[in-house]
Amino acid sequence: MEKQGRQVRGRLVLVPCPLQGHLSPMLELGSILHSKGFLITVAHTKFNFPKPSSHPDFISFLTIPDHLSDHYLISGDTISFLLSINAECKPLLQDSLIKLVQETEDKIVCVIYDTLMYCAGDIASHMKLPSMVFRTNSLTTLFTYSKFPQLHQQGYITVREDLVQDAIPGLQHLRFRDLPMFDCPIEALMELARNSLNVRTSSAVISNTMECLDEPVSELQQQFDVPFLTIGPLLKIAQMPQCSLLEQDSTCISWLDKQSQGSVIYVSLGSLAMINAKELEEMAWGLASSNQPFLWVLRPGSVRGSECIDELLPQGFRECTSERGCIVKWAPQRQVLAHPAVGGFWSHCGWNSTLESLSEGVPLICQPCFGDQKINARYITHVWKVGLELENDLNRAEIARAVKRLMVDSEGKGTRQNAIELKKKIELCTMEGGSSYNSLNKLVELISCN
Repeated sequence: MEKQGRQVRGRLVLVPCPLQGHLSPMLELGSILHSKGFLITVAHTKFNFPKPSSHPDFISFLTIPDHLSDHYLISGDTISFLLSINAECKPLLQDSLIKLVQETEDKIVCVIYDTLMYCAGDIASHMKLPSMVFRTNSLTTLFTYSKFPQLHQQGYITVREDLVQDAIPGLQHLRFRDLPMFDCPIEALMELARNSLNVRTSSAVISNTMECLDEPVSELQQQFDVPFLTIGPLLKIAQMPQCSLLEQDSTCISWLDKQSQGSVIYVSLGSLAMINAKELEEMAWGLASSNQPFLWVLRPGSVRGSECIDELLPQGFRECTSERGCIVKWAPQRQVLAHPAVGGFWSHCGWNSTLESLSEGVPLICQPCFGDQKINARYITHVWKVGLELENDLNRAEIARAVKRLMVDSEGKGTRQNAIELKKKIELCTMEGGSSYNSLNKLVELISCN
């Protein structure tokens, strides 16, 4: 099959979870696979639907009509939101895919679905369409979730204060406090874990990670009896503009241009995490006391109960930091982390943010909030040794000390050097002959055999 003089291998249907941290890597995957000769259709919920004009014209979008709202996200009930998406979207997505099959002249050679959109796996199986699972977080997180049934049976999943610092049996490096928990009933979390662990009839699991970061690849392949393909970091392979559901303020780049090399601490807790007014105050005065230049992302809604951040910033803070501080509602994060003025990243440690920071050799201050962020933070600080963690309740003195330790003190020198060395290892994975390079070729081969 040829189109416009180019060999076409068939059409892929990508089904992302409709959240910022999941949509971006799925679109990057689509861009990479398009460069290998595949046509790309993205099936996305009406909720959080991306603006097609903001994306490459080789991506066609298929709307999944739904009646979802952001109520769950505002309330912080992420697990109920994900369970609701799958329950509501299953018949709607199936209808949309049946219509696409009937109307397109191109053979659908594979449905690639986010592990949190597991309903797509059932639909693909029912329609006898080949499918693959796409994981947007680390394989260490998947391995941890695979241990949940056993840990739950042994009574370990419910948080116990006497165990939080203890090592978890069968999970190297992790303590009980690092388990990827959410503020929800344990039954709901276990249901989501069961569904996201089930690969159904999928022929492979694709993961946005690298072998130099993730250890349990071979063990997972044996456990699930399908190939695991580590093809990250997608952001470095795809080389496409970052997808953002929020409007980015690029004025911060011109501010960074005026700062000294490696002097700025970049602060962003992601697109979902929320803090309270007291934590905001401690963060503000901690940054002020550190005497370091800072770029701080404070998106509307990031402080519980308020959309207006300016009203909550402590009196006098802007005045005393005006010469060395920049606050924006949302930033072009990859451009920020690649800027030579940025020397550290105070992060919630979502997997995308972690990969973006590590890929640029930027060390981190870790403030994990929920889910896999705790696992990522533990690996950042104790396995890869490229960051520091704020483990206690936020207070200005601890914040100021952490910023100084990472950015200027001699003890942070090793951490900064480790980040540079890890960046080099990541680059090797994507080069010809590297693990990610080889896995990508294997992925194309597997899809083409469908």
